Amino acid sequence: MAQVVASPIPGEVTGLLGGFLYGPILGVILSTIGLTIGSYIAFALARTFGRPFVDRFVDKAIMNRFDYLLHHKGAFLVFLLFLIPGFPKDYLCYILGLGHLSTMEFLVIGGTGRLFGTILLTLGGDYIRHQQYGRFSILVGVALIVVFIAMAYKDKLERLFRIWHIMDYKRKKAKKSGKQDL
Repeated sequence: MAQVVASPIPGEVTGLLGGFLYGPILGVILSTIGLTIGSYIAFALARTFGRPFVDRFVDKAIMNRFDYLLHHKGAFLVFLLFLIPGFPKDYLCYILGLGHLSTMEFLVIGGTGRLFGTILLTLGGDYIRHQQYGRFSILVGVALIVVFIAMAYKDKLERLFRIWHIMDYKRKKAKKSGKQDL
């Protein structure tokens, strides 16, 4: 959890370490819990305190690079960014807190994207612990195939994310108009 909020060490290290120390099942469970809580805290802090707060944590060059992409390319791009190993997902959580995603969308997209990476890293750490380098190589191949499949179904996934976004927008709008009527 602290790894996401404070970013003292890269997340890939903690994922591999979780698999190495705790094995594949407990490693995934513990990593997923910590990553989800930490990601939500970063998202909520950004949502609550805004851009000046995020500017303290996220380098200006990173903010400039992702501001345009996140606001103009949509939820599918965000999902893909969470899938990419080595991508600065911790910073992404802060940046997304400034954007248009609802908390539910963030948790679904980020949780799904991070879960895939967490499973891969934890299994990788377990394979390294047991010196199963052939399995580790296969795991890397499977990861690449999944990313290519996600890209192939990009339009369907983007449509699903767009529907969720519209439904959430309508729900919030109805909630606001209901309060105004009182």
